[in-house]
Amino acid sequence: MSPTNRHTDFFSRVQSLTEAYLTRRNRIRRIKKEKQQNKHPVLDWIDAFLWAAGMVLLINQYLFQAYQIPSGSMISTLLIGDHVFVNKLVYGPEVLPGVGKLPSPIKPKRNDIIIFENPTYISRGPVFDTAQRIIYMLTLTLLDIDRDESGSPRAHFLIKRAVGMGGDRIIVEDGEVMIRFRGDERWTPEREYAAERNWNHSISRLMNTSQYPALRALGKEAAWNDLRIPAPQRLAGNTANMNYPDYGAFEKARLEVLRGAMPHDSRYRMLLARNYNLGRFIPEGRVLPLGDNRDNSRDGREFGPVKVSKILGKGAMIYWPLRRLGPIR
Repeated sequence: MSPTNRHTDFFSRVQSLTEAYLTRRNRIRRIKKEKQQNKHPVLDWIDAFLWAAGMVLLINQYLFQAYQIPSGSMISTLLIGDHVFVNKLVYGPEVLPGVGKLPSPIKPKRNDIIIFENPTYISRGPVFDTAQRIIYMLTLTLLDIDRDESGSPRAHFLIKRAVGMGGDRIIVEDGEVMIRFRGDERWTPEREYAAERNWNHSISRLMNTSQYPALRALGKEAAWNDLRIPAPQRLAGNTANMNYPDYGAFEKARLEVLRGAMPHDSRYRMLLARNYNLGRFIPEGRVLPLGDNRDNSRDGREFGPVKVSKILGKGAMIYWPLRRLGPIR
């Protein structure tokens, strides 16, 4: 066969294959179009909804999840009603809601805004928990079926700032946090440490220093009531109409009276030493989360350090209201 005939035969084969491919592609497109035209509008709407719902679930589960801030524990970093996106990928997302976690080389760092499972949350069972999280994701925080008797949302997840890290000791004096870092003999005030690193978030306080004598008197009076013994008269004048948002100072004063009254009971000595006098030790693989609004926050001072494996993501940005649009710091 001559070179000219070989070239002619080659181009003929290419042309035939191209025509066959285009014919098959057009036939597939025509069939899909006919099926689309013949599909019932309701079924078409259901297909579109399921596709959109699937995409929302995938994004929320593995990339970014929407949350709504329910309380003032993070004022003024986060305000009540803020809608935020949480980066689920950074620390390794859960495989399924509430089930396992994918590995990640990135671990929470000090000062990160973290979201985690509330250690004091009482589950209603895996089926309810999974359904609640799916509905919450699909509605972008608009519907939360997990509510208490009064109709308020139950705090399944908390969002706080990572303050204590593995190896730290944390002590709180009159509401102010002091940190003793691993290998350091000095207690460093949290505010001083943050200022050195130009962390510009504010630590809000509701308690005034002048209120602490009355607060401690209230704690001591509570201890005498626990002992079923009338409190000394000197305490009565200091406790009138006194609120105690700094529960730690109240509890320390109460425990000191109980330890003095019952020196044989080691519980009070151990609680004072661990939580107040020697400082709370943060084990490796755990983080102590605290709210920025220190006197109005249920956090690690109450339930202790949380496991890194229970941290679900990092606060990324506020997306609503628009006037607060921006990254979370």
